[in-house]
Amino acid sequence: MTVSKPAATPSPAVRALLADRYGAEAGGAYPVIDNPTIRLALGHRSVRAFAPTPLAPEVLPTLVAAAQSASTSSNLQVWSVIAVRDPVHKARLAVGTRNEGFVRQAPLFLVWLADFAHARQVSGQRGTEIDGGDFVESIVLASVEAGLAAQNAVLAAESLGLGAVYVGAIRSHVRTLAADLKLPPHVFPVFGTAVGHVDEAVPHHVKPRLPQAAVLHHEHYDGGGQLDAVEIYDRALDAFWKKQSIEHPSWTDHILNRLKANPADQRYDLRAILNELGFLLR
Repeated sequence: MTVSKPAATPSPAVRALLADRYGAEAGGAYPVIDNPTIRLALGHRSVRAFAPTPLAPEVLPTLVAAAQSASTSSNLQVWSVIAVRDPVHKARLAVGTRNEGFVRQAPLFLVWLADFAHARQVSGQRGTEIDGGDFVESIVLASVEAGLAAQNAVLAAESLGLGAVYVGAIRSHVRTLAADLKLPPHVFPVFGTAVGHVDEAVPHHVKPRLPQAAVLHHEHYDGGGQLDAVEIYDRALDAFWKKQSIEHPSWTDHILNRLKANPADQRYDLRAILNELGFLLR
């Protein structure tokens, strides 16, 4: 059996992807191995404009199979997903996602769930009480599993030439969404994903990320280079926005503003909402 060796240095195509991902200043600093999977991951972009082309019927089961191939803690599989394709239903959900036009456009909207309902059904059938799903750890675990599953599905979608975008704003309208989707107790909607064919008439760009010095630590946490990395990133993101003639605040201003609590947003009342959905949060 012949094993292909990775290229010693990235190809020009991968170097271009790295420049897009990190900005021209930092993009050439990483000796990234080149293969098709790495290229697919580096080229990820959020797609917020979809063509009206319907999806092939095989797409949804393919995405779910890829999602179910993600890791699961102790094989608990405490997540599930609701596929929404009905245009009227998608339009109604779009109102609960800050009127996002792309939710209406996309032929498929997936709502990823932290789901302990099936475990509760099994416990009821067996007459066995379980309370492990009521702990904060359980919500974290199920949300992580939903995220892993969704990322597998998105990579699968992109490998098929499709585009996708995550929608965290559903957590701003959890009560309405839970009622609309008829969620049973012990099920929490973590986020959504719109999937479809990309509208190529609308530009979609790879948004730069922080330099690796801001996120990669060796042996122990070392925040000494954080501020320098953030300064580099502010310049890279500023260049990204200017390339599109978009006025946008710096990343540092953005995160300081975004991370201020907003009492009007249900995301900041999740403890009470989770209690309402049956999670006691011990």
